[in-house]
Amino acid sequence: MKLSRIAAFSSSLLLGAVLALTGAGQAQASDTALALDYVALGDSYSSGLGAGSYDSSSGNCKRSSRAYPKLWAAAHSPSSFAFTACSGARTGDVTAGQLAPLSSATDLVSLTIGGNDAGFADVMTTCVLQSESTCLNRIATARGYVDSTLPGKLDQVYSAIRAKAPAAQVVVLGYPRFYKLGGSCVAGLSEKERSAINGAADYLNAAVAKRAANHGYDFADVAGAFTGHEICSSASWLHSVNWLNISESYHPTASGQSGGYLPVLTAHA
Repeated sequence: MKLSRIAAFSSSLLLGAVLALTGAGQAQASDTALALDYVALGDSYSSGLGAGSYDSSSGNCKRSSRAYPKLWAAAHSPSSFAFTACSGARTGDVTAGQLAPLSSATDLVSLTIGGNDAGFADVMTTCVLQSESTCLNRIATARGYVDSTLPGKLDQVYSAIRAKAPAAQVVVLGYPRFYKLGGSCVAGLSEKERSAINGAADYLNAAVAKRAANHGYDFADVAGAFTGHEICSSASWLHSVNWLNISESYHPTASGQSGGYLPVLTAHA
């Protein structure tokens, strides 16, 4: 009788082990079934301009192995990953040339877009090379464009994504503030110009976030992640003016991609 009880107890342990292993196997199968098809779209902030280690086959698109989409894909091993983001892209470039990988099977889409439409590069060039008043006037012009024209262009992009990938989660990432006010910079732009540029970044982000929300998309704000790592801080994650490689100016470094953008995408995806 005693032996039978031991045998019964052993059998119950064995059964429990089998069930546990079966459950683990089912969990693994479930994980496999949940593997994502991921497509990364957008402009230079998504392609990784400024982070170095560019894929030579991407040409002027400057897709970097250190860009947040590549880092996210390396960490999560999606079942498929398409990276079509391109430096210099405007909204029309996304709709015309980046959407081919999207399909009804796409699970996740990420993108940054709108900064080039609003004239980001020209704003920075104007502010660096011309007077404070000219800088502030150029920022005002950019803000006017964000009010009048950008929303419709964002709608076109977001609608095109939904048409091709109706089931996908779409994460629209914003842009960082560029300057730490009262920071360590002793030359260059005035504090008034830096404050106006930061305000313009916030203004752009608000417009992008509103259009994203209207389409049911997630807006992922990166400004908080970059706080303490702006230009004029002691540990900047953004390039200031780089006269040796002017295109990388005012773009995230490799640390900005891995420490700023990647955790924000991970939190939303």
